[in-house]
Amino acid sequence: MSARDGLFSDEAGVRRCVWCQSSAAYRDYHDREWGFPVDDETRLFEKLCLEGFQAGLSWLTILNKREAFRRAFAGFDAARVGRFGARDVERLLGDAGIVRHRGKIESTINNARRLIELRAEFGSLSAYAWRFEPAARPKRITPATLRARGLPAEATALAKDLKRRGWTFVGPTTVYAFMQAMGLVNDHLEGCVVRAAAEAARREHGAGAA
Repeated sequence: MSARDGLFSDEAGVRRCVWCQSSAAYRDYHDREWGFPVDDETRLFEKLCLEGFQAGLSWLTILNKREAFRRAFAGFDAARVGRFGARDVERLLGDAGIVRHRGKIESTINNARRLIELRAEFGSLSAYAWRFEPAARPKRITPATLRARGLPAEATALAKDLKRRGWTFVGPTTVYAFMQAMGLVNDHLEGCVVRAAAEAARREHGAGAA
């Protein structure tokens, strides 16, 4: 199978989704995180925020800065970030370790406050987000099937509902990338070494079929 089929072989002949080919850090993220189900609220909130920062950039750019983002945003503790004010915005705009975009910084602070509100209704971001898990889909996932099916309706619904609740930088594409990464769907391609492990983790979690 060639890279045209969405996979590549590493030096040991291990097949992975081609998007993680460019660096060892990217492969580690692909192997250990992407597509595995997550309930931890801090990780879910972090991912939604970082997907917002990614807009117009590559995920690898954000991944390489993730530890700096965690330091800058108090480990993505929503209660702490929600208390950030104008001084913090200026501090973050001067932090070369992160993406210095005023709108995205202010969005993260806003979304932390919205998360606190969300907890009052649903208990946690996990309980809220997993309500939008897409229905079961065909098991054979290839680049062609990904292109053909487009964004699931649930991604659009989640984005719309978040916006209704006052969240920002949460368009459907951003939200679907969050779903892929946090295991609400398993989009590891057929033949990827990680696909079966992600499926097993989703079954253990109680998620639907990939």
